Amino acid sequence: MTSIAPDIFRKRLLIEGYYTSDVSQDTIKDFFTYITDKLNLRTYGLPIVHATSGVGKEMNQGYDAFVPLIDSGIYIGVWVNKKFLSMIIYTCKDFDEHEALEKTKSFFQITQLEHKLF
Repeated sequence: MTSIAPDIFRKRLLIEGYYTSDVSQDTIKDFFTYITDKLNLRTYGLPIVHATSGVGKEMNQGYDAFVPLIDSGIYIGVWVNKKFLSMIIYTCKDFDEHEALEKTKSFFQITQLEHKLF
């Protein structure tokens, strides 16, 4: 995806994995503070965390969360029953993707991880 709007810098890192830590709404908020600090990304609003609260399929229970960045945003979806997460960091500012992977893996105690930078 380089032929459309080449004058606008965009960096996207998709991270998915199975985690072993306990995850709650507060954990996700703490993660957003942690990862934005480690990657030197600036927020301009508070994180928004939605819990499925029993709506939908049992296997899909968990959280959808977003934190707005001055240079775009970070989204994370968490399946608590599967202990699986999917996250995308989308920025118009460069960041260290290796640091993002290591810090995310460490924070959530991820045992199996896949990622894609684009």
